Amino acid sequence: MIFDSVVAVDWSARSTPSPAGPCRDAIWIGRTCDGVDEAPLYCRTRAEAMAQLMRMVERDRAAGRRVLIGFDFAFGWPQGFAAAVTGQARALAVWDHLAARIVDAADNANNRYDVAEVLNAGLPHGGPFWAKSHRDRWAAIPYTDTRTDHRMPERRMVERRAKGTKSVWQLAGAGSVGSQSLLGVARLHALRKAIGAQVWPFDTDGAVPDGDVVLAEIYPGLFREQIAASGESDEIPDRAQVRVTAAHLAGLDRLGVLADLMDIHALGDVITQEEGWILGVPATGTAPRLRNDCFALPPGVHWTPVATALDRLRGSLTAVVGTETVALRRAGGRVLAQDAVARRSNPSVANAAVDGYAFAWRAGEGNATITLPLTPGRAAAGVPFDGVVPPDAALRILTGAAVPEGCDTVIMEEDTSRTGSTISFESGLRPGANVRQSAEDFAQGSVLLPQGHRLRAPDLALLAAGGAGQVAVRRKLRVAVLSTGDELSDRWQPGDATLPDANRPMLIDLVQRWNMEAVDLGIAGDRREDVRAALDAGAAQADAILTTGGASAGDEDHVSATLRAANALQTWRIAIKPGRPLALGVWGDVPVFGLPGNPVAALVCAVIFARPALLTLAGADWPVLTGSTLPAAFTKRKKAGRREFLRARVRDGRVEVYPSEGSGRIAGLSWAEGLCELPDEALDIGPGTPVTYHAWSSFGI
Repeated sequence: MIFDSVVAVDWSARSTPSPAGPCRDAIWIGRTCDGVDEAPLYCRTRAEAMAQLMRMVERDRAAGRRVLIGFDFAFGWPQGFAAAVTGQARALAVWDHLAARIVDAADNANNRYDVAEVLNAGLPHGGPFWAKSHRDRWAAIPYTDTRTDHRMPERRMVERRAKGTKSVWQLAGAGSVGSQSLLGVARLHALRKAIGAQVWPFDTDGAVPDGDVVLAEIYPGLFREQIAASGESDEIPDRAQVRVTAAHLAGLDRLGVLADLMDIHALGDVITQEEGWILGVPATGTAPRLRNDCFALPPGVHWTPVATALDRLRGSLTAVVGTETVALRRAGGRVLAQDAVARRSNPSVANAAVDGYAFAWRAGEGNATITLPLTPGRAAAGVPFDGVVPPDAALRILTGAAVPEGCDTVIMEEDTSRTGSTISFESGLRPGANVRQSAEDFAQGSVLLPQGHRLRAPDLALLAAGGAGQVAVRRKLRVAVLSTGDELSDRWQPGDATLPDANRPMLIDLVQRWNMEAVDLGIAGDRREDVRAALDAGAAQADAILTTGGASAGDEDHVSATLRAANALQTWRIAIKPGRPLALGVWGDVPVFGLPGNPVAALVCAVIFARPALLTLAGADWPVLTGSTLPAAFTKRKKAGRREFLRARVRDGRVEVYPSEGSGRIAGLSWAEGLCELPDEALDIGPGTPVTYHAWSSFGI
């Protein structure tokens, strides 16, 4: 944990005190301290709220607690605003600027429109602020319409990633974040100075804060599902927001997730210092998410063949990760976000394939032996000959050197004899011999590799030859891995009644081998609130979630029950052995793949279903499984109705299978070197019968 006390503040830009009785659109303060949720406080004015927060900080500091205080207004502005106003690309410079100009009295009377008007008037092309309370005042502020000609971004990067956020330029009307920020940062500037608080991410350079009091920007809309599910009867929405937001952030801290969310180095100094960030939004880029019903099956579908399930997955999924540009030397294993186009031809000019002598093929034509004088100088790779070789002369040339003007053919040094400054060789060499022609490998502007291609070491050589020093790739998919069940333990000891968790280490390693980032969510017990909290944590920091256990349709199958309660479950009964149930859902816009709890079935379902699905989410091409046809070294009578995957290996060119098909026999996974795939229909197999074999390497293992 980072913090002992977590506070969430719902801010207000009212110009008069809020009513004496609690109401919405006022200031509310929620707090979770040492794991205990406190009753939210209602404040009628901003001055009162600041006084309450000062008292909280004093009590927490006296008790040795570290405090996080989150405010639901923007701490920064879109890129370009800070520098235009202050000459510095730093949000805190704008805080200083506003603190010197904003007047916010004890009764909420304030001059925010006056300050915004001056800002608009002082900026080129008119300023970005819009909407005001009086049509006939503050002429430099449009009354209702969004400005479009101020030439600044409408939203910060983080606001383009977080659904439902409002423009920080709006000063009046529903969602007037602009006014809240103008008044809020002026108040926080004073609070920061008074208590020596750190403002994240500005004072921490985007890293995890180490101060005892930290101020951060929050957005309760990130947790709208949790707020809706936890709201009390007739509770004022603002009160519910701060209560649940504080509790949820504290819960993420207990799970160890909050530290990851506060480490946003990847964004770069400009975004961090100028625009800021909303706590709870992952720092890495994202793409449009999946529809909530993307896994829905047609009515009446009960048992789904493997091929049908794979086709439906392929048709329902799309890339969910954004793009980034990386140095070519670090691009191995990454997925191309766009076609890679050659910036240069290869070779860019005709060059020598051997060490020897360059000459014009027609020189000495008709003679059995050709004798040519040598032109002074030579051509070497990277050091071209500066001149023109005469038509009846030759020039010393080294491998890779550009063929000089006047020449079109190269004779190997071993095929010549040299006397002084002349060379002789037998005729019969074809025109253009030993010359690599310009663009014979590929031409400038040609597509070297398509979008969606996963880069391998040979691909990096190709892209480098094409002139690429960096490449646009998909951001690595982050996959959260969760095990469920009271019976599981990470710290099993002899004599324990629990079982070691075999699934999570296996799945985490698979995710990493697929060049994705694994997020370990640990083990959730057989309580739906634990499963819900774990899914919340996964959705907050990952692009997809893999769970094991609890994926069937029973009431005690808590993964499927939790998804069902949120109307986010599709249970696919797949005609596969081992396996069958596959719980698919979308939790907080993040796809969830509920795998069976048995490790053998979990591995089979992971490589057959989860791997191609995750690669598609990562922006890669859907991998088509082909396999090798080899003779069987076993005997089996297979019934019709299910596709089977047997643990297998190849010896002496024949496919052996593990002696036991029991899905509880985990030793068979390590014994095996791949899977033997048997078709849906009935089949009698004997020694020599052709079967399909997939080596582990075909699954990226």
